[in-house]
Amino acid sequence: MTTKIPPAVTELDLTQSLHWHKSQVLLEGRQIVPYSFAKKHRLIPFFENEEKIEVAVLDLFCFEALDDLRFKTKKRIEPYVKSLEEIEQAIEICYHRNSQKSQEEPQKQEQEASHEHYDLLEVRQQSGIIQICDRLLLDAITQKASDMHFEPQENFLQVRFRIDGVLHEKKMVSRSQQNELVTRLKVLAKLDIAESRLPQDGRMKLSVGERQIDFRVSTVPVVFGERVVLRILDKKNIYLGLDAIGLGKDLLEKLRNLLTKTQGILLVTGPTGSGKTTTLYSALKELDSSSINIMTIEDPVEYKLAHMAQIGVNPKIQLSFSTGLRHILRQDPDVIMVGEIRDKETAEIAIQASLTGHLVLSTLHTNDALSAPTRLIDMGIEPFLISSSLIGVLAQRLVRVVCPCCKERYLPSDEECRDLGLESEKPTLYRAKGCPNCFELGYKGRMGIYELLVMTPSMRSLYHEEQDPVKRAIQAKKNGFISLREQGIRLVLDGTTTVEEIVRVTGKGAV
Repeated sequence: MTTKIPPAVTELDLTQSLHWHKSQVLLEGRQIVPYSFAKKHRLIPFFENEEKIEVAVLDLFCFEALDDLRFKTKKRIEPYVKSLEEIEQAIEICYHRNSQKSQEEPQKQEQEASHEHYDLLEVRQQSGIIQICDRLLLDAITQKASDMHFEPQENFLQVRFRIDGVLHEKKMVSRSQQNELVTRLKVLAKLDIAESRLPQDGRMKLSVGERQIDFRVSTVPVVFGERVVLRILDKKNIYLGLDAIGLGKDLLEKLRNLLTKTQGILLVTGPTGSGKTTTLYSALKELDSSSINIMTIEDPVEYKLAHMAQIGVNPKIQLSFSTGLRHILRQDPDVIMVGEIRDKETAEIAIQASLTGHLVLSTLHTNDALSAPTRLIDMGIEPFLISSSLIGVLAQRLVRVVCPCCKERYLPSDEECRDLGLESEKPTLYRAKGCPNCFELGYKGRMGIYELLVMTPSMRSLYHEEQDPVKRAIQAKKNGFISLREQGIRLVLDGTTTVEEIVRVTGKGAV
């Protein structure tokens, strides 16, 4: 609930009020706000009783700071506008240190405040809902979750974490605390807490000790309240580099060969959350050199890369993929990364760029590598343009890895053998029963499985002339193409993952 602006009040002697309030509130160990918070937001509490706190502020519209104070104290906050000089004088009186430190420490803390991030490890005298929120955020980071879901139900708020690509129920928050928890998340993400009827998107940055964690926040109104999803962007969990993402030796060599091309389009395909962005960033890191100009257009820019110009899509100012890409071409680029090809216009500009001496990297939503050119044709791109510009398609999925601490051997069932295409024999496979190391899940971490379609002359002619997908698949096999399912089965046989995982990410069917 947004802090209400009070009516005009009579002038108060703020400095005099603070002299007695200093002994009542600050020296009893019940300091309402820390020095850094007061200096950063230019505010100071000057009166408190059982129902309310009166706060002197420079700006009545500092809703975020006032809402934080309301959450912390569970009291009504009444703001009063005072001059900057009065507030700063009052802050120095209340937070005055001993004579040796009075000149040095306020300056030091003011410098620290300018770099302040909300640290989840910091011990605070918090209200119950802030403790619940911090605990959930910290648990998600500790368990290496990629997403947090806050889902309103009829009688409670369900919290789920996506860990290694799978959602797990973690906590149920009471209906009475639902709105407070959602409001707390919106305050941290600087969203409009008064707006609950429209979707909102925001970002927030929190700290866990020395680590800084970015969150993308999305809210949508649903039947029983507001649903909130947080995407956790932890740079510590990202390992960039083609050597680090699990590509096999042969496939890595082929991909690196494609990246030596000076023009053409290389596509990475797969569903949301399959690691496409990490693969693109790894490819850009491979190409990074002081002798070439690399530019990107992304939605949003998830991780900042050194020596590269990165542009974030912004629909509010009509900066779309196609608009940004058109302007990038005027910046003398050598390599261009387009976050996603979503429409015909973006695809056409990307193809024209690739035909005029640029290497273009992008993503496309298709189920496998073989169907990517067909998807472009469905968008309205002429087949001859695709066969002229496309140099390769990398399709990928992420599969969970069996926990090494509770890993055990077993003989597969007949159904599992059929899924592996090994009905004539029963190999020894591995699974995990769950332990504290893997939070009782049986899996610890993920790795990629990949298939790479290289557009050889024979494949180009098939996409240009032949519409039969079976003939394309047969020709790709002749050229050494290995499917996602085949790559996954190899990982099952060497004990890296399970039959269940490969079926989950690639589906049932013949090899």
